Amino acid sequence: MASKIVLVTGGARSGKSTFAEQYAETYGDNVSYIATAQVYDQEMQTRVDLHRTRRPDSWYTYEAPYADEAIICEATTRSDVVLFDCLTLYTTNLLLAADTAATSYDRQQFVLERVGKVIAAARSSNSTIIFVTNEVGLGIVPDNALAREYRDLAGWVNQKVAASADEVYLVISGLAVEIKKLARNLGEEVHRRG
Repeated sequence: MASKIVLVTGGARSGKSTFAEQYAETYGDNVSYIATAQVYDQEMQTRVDLHRTRRPDSWYTYEAPYADEAIICEATTRSDVVLFDCLTLYTTNLLLAADTAATSYDRQQFVLERVGKVIAAARSSNSTIIFVTNEVGLGIVPDNALAREYRDLAGWVNQKVAASADEVYLVISGLAVEIKKLARNLGEEVHRRG
């Protein structure tokens, strides 16, 4: 069986994680869950608890805020479907790590390189990897430099994973639409015309 990469995106409380969980349950006989959240306050603990209660007891969970390419390799040896929730928290973890780079450009390069390794690990497996992510760029421009850096970086991460994905779903109000097959690829059109 060849690898399959699925990206599920949407806004806050759009239903993207629920859809991704249902996808994993529908298509996986043996599911692993990679949780990227770090709990620093009660609000995050409540969110983590909500996700835990929705997951079947049979799923194996990895708590993995960093170095997730290695965790994907491990998870795919035990599971035919791996649910990675979520890319935006993983991006946050890398962006705010204690040993993060000093400049915005270097941080961007570091995060995109790490995400590239995550994609490569997913692609080299024989499993379906479902990545959940947030669409953070649809609102107003943030008022501080770090928030703008994060918004831009999350957008680039999402584009990078979407380009590698076999399926991309946008979830709005609990409804999922497969958007990759609807997307227009102008690069391919230029190539065909040339």
